[in-house]
Amino acid sequence: MNKRTLLAACAASAISALALAPQLAGAQSNKPIKIALIASKTGPSEQYARDTERGVRIALDQLTNGTMTVLGRKIELIVKDDQFKPDLSKAMLTEAFGDDKADIAIGTSWSGGALAMAPVAAEYKKILLLEPAIADSLTGSAWNRYMFRASRNSFQDALASAAALKDGDSIAFLAPDYVYGKDGVAAFKEALGALKRKVNIVHEEFIPLATTDFTASMQRILDKLKGASGKKHIVVIWGAPNPVRKLSELLPQGQDIGFVSIGGANHENIKPWTGLPVSGGIYYFYTFPKNPMNDAFVAESVKRYNVPPDLFSAGGFVTVAAILNGIKKAGTTDTEKLIAAMEGMEFDTPKGKMTFRKEDHQAMQSQYVFQTKKAPGSKGELDVLDLVREVPASEMPVPVKVKSAQ
Repeated sequence: MNKRTLLAACAASAISALALAPQLAGAQSNKPIKIALIASKTGPSEQYARDTERGVRIALDQLTNGTMTVLGRKIELIVKDDQFKPDLSKAMLTEAFGDDKADIAIGTSWSGGALAMAPVAAEYKKILLLEPAIADSLTGSAWNRYMFRASRNSFQDALASAAALKDGDSIAFLAPDYVYGKDGVAAFKEALGALKRKVNIVHEEFIPLATTDFTASMQRILDKLKGASGKKHIVVIWGAPNPVRKLSELLPQGQDIGFVSIGGANHENIKPWTGLPVSGGIYYFYTFPKNPMNDAFVAESVKRYNVPPDLFSAGGFVTVAAILNGIKKAGTTDTEKLIAAMEGMEFDTPKGKMTFRKEDHQAMQSQYVFQTKKAPGSKGELDVLDLVREVPASEMPVPVKVKSAQ
């Protein structure tokens, strides 16, 4: 081929490519937006997985006005079960990004699984919304720039719960012996310092998550609390099923010891709390927020599932709200443009407005301080918590723990 023929061929090829470009762009815009939800539908966190998925599905319906579309593209939800196994958490996310070509992912139901997933998001350069895993390390030492969390972290939970304590109180911790429990205890101690609460910490009890007999642990805790000053509390950092009722049955008669609960307060766990001295901080309880979005969310949950939403349903809803707001703001599902759009983004949720902090992609938000009702007779079977106060984001000094954007 001579030079003139070659130039002519190149020109023709370029013209053809330009002619084809609108068709390719149109085809791209018609592709479904794939959102993968990795959840522990099998194992000890199955309640969390169930309720997270409920919130995700309600949000996708309500926030798209029933169309399941955004930017004119259909939304496809891909749900995978990691069975509460970290190797499967990693494998399911790899499969979602690699085989299913998911644009964005949500997961998973426990912090150990989410830690295993973190490097996969970086490898595929796709956004992972952490939900409902709350370990501080996920927006700290294990964080990478592809990770966002619209839900709360351990420190935000701890700040709200620590606000329920008074100077001079004495506490002992009971927590599971893995990252969630250890991060939770560390966050609570740090929160006490941030709030300048002068509380006496007498013991830290870490035990396997699979524990069902708490007799030995409670005996060690009670021995340490014996003779302690001020009001005595057992700070329970746990998942599902929450053991507060079992622990209360091991208290000697006449012992004036309260419980501070952090995490795990889904409806199944809250039901047995009526009449027990439980207080603490909580991410969401369906009667606390007062706004039209929450009203609609509660009504739809009752309509679909015959139960109001709990904090895991709220977490699923909030996460979808963040994703859809990000996609609309970016005008695309391109990862880099999404990151740019979501950093510093403010968005509406059933809890009110939230904002993604640019430095670590943690959503800054309000939390709630609760106490159990003193007696039954509430408006509904699940209405067993009283709101003590809403703690606004401006009163929550959550530290940035990432060194730099990775």
